[in-house]
Amino acid sequence: MTRDRRIVLWRHGQTAWNLERRFQGSTDIALTEDGVAQARRAARLLAGLRPDAIISSDLQRTRATAAELAAVTGLEVTHDEALRETYAGAWQGLTHDEITERYAEQYAAWKRGEPVRRGGGELETEVAERAAPVVERSAEKLPDGGVLVVVSHGGTIRTTLGRLLGLHPGTWEALGGLSNCCWSVLGESLRGWRLLEHNAGTLPEPVLGDDD
Repeated sequence: MTRDRRIVLWRHGQTAWNLERRFQGSTDIALTEDGVAQARRAARLLAGLRPDAIISSDLQRTRATAAELAAVTGLEVTHDEALRETYAGAWQGLTHDEITERYAEQYAAWKRGEPVRRGGGELETEVAERAAPVVERSAEKLPDGGVLVVVSHGGTIRTTLGRLLGLHPGTWEALGGLSNCCWSVLGESLRGWRLLEHNAGTLPEPVLGDDD
């Protein structure tokens, strides 16, 4: 029997660097006004899942996003630096075009799924090794049927999903990116965690059919 727990991995709201297509990594960038509004809207929806706990990266864009859900649920937020975005060294602060121009070979290798220290920073597997255990430990504390909301960053969420789903690191890129303030939902199954929703902006609907 499973405990029917769920994990919601929620990306932070919009930042100015998102709009500029500038690589943020672990740089501490604030939400825009639109980003705060995105977080507020999403929080009202996610509150409908009746979460039992909220954990968040300690960077200000995730702290501000998580605070909106805390405000409507009354839950306290636990902040953990292990949930920060990938540290990408020299890539941080550069635009997408600047990265592909200055680090073309490194960028191409990363897109092929090869282990690459982007800008001299962290490997994706290292990000998963620091973030996924935090999520797993928090999920273990949930009651049966409980819901954990994890407020983090696009890259960290992808690597955490890949690790929790047991996917080979070379395939993690197959998990598409998350839009600002959208989320992915993992549900518990007899064979481990299962991806129920990805890049969602609405509440999950029951699966009615032969693959529930």
